[in-house]
Amino acid sequence: MLHLHHLENSRSFRILWLLEELGADYQLTCYNRTKAYRAPDSLKEVHPLGHAPILEADGRTLIESGFIIEYLLKHYDKEQQFKPSDDNEEAWENYTFWLHFAEASVMPPLVMRLVFTKVVQQSPMLIKPVSKKIQAQIEKNMVKSSLDPIFAMMEKHLEDNQWFAGAEFSAADIQMHLAVLGANAGEGLNRKKYANILNWLKRSEERPAFKRSEEKGGRLNF
Repeated sequence: MLHLHHLENSRSFRILWLLEELGADYQLTCYNRTKAYRAPDSLKEVHPLGHAPILEADGRTLIESGFIIEYLLKHYDKEQQFKPSDDNEEAWENYTFWLHFAEASVMPPLVMRLVFTKVVQQSPMLIKPVSKKIQAQIEKNMVKSSLDPIFAMMEKHLEDNQWFAGAEFSAADIQMHLAVLGANAGEGLNRKKYANILNWLKRSEERPAFKRSEEKGGRLNF
């Protein structure tokens, strides 16, 4: 029995979604974030780091969403529905690139944006104006300047491809979803400039397995 420990508004949604796509038999335990937007200490009882996702599988306790995805595909995706085969070189390269690109390139500036947003929200009223100015400078000089070329590259890729690996939906789309959703929070991505990305996001969220994941684990909300 697979047992997923899922934290609301976190990377563990990826694993929940993949489990639903695979039609796997699994147990789900959901956790709420603290008032400080942290994972609860109870997750440390499952794994010392206390990070989500945590998947108990085959007598092992696994962490890191990318690793868990690869583990599930190796052991539970027997028909290779969600990862291109090695003999399809172009699709395999696209799949592998975007699977790692999500965490290596897209998530760091998005996490920085989230951190400074929370700093402003939790700042005392007397220093809130100062924290807002710092946030604005970080957003302009570090976050936006990093994300603009990243999303331009993603938009160009999706101009010629239905999914990130090519013609077929794959686990790379699951991995990329959280990053795109985070970037689309607040004012949202420009609908004309990033039409291909937003159309991809809509296609992804229309999948039955995605909708079942939301019903079980809650909607991602940034």
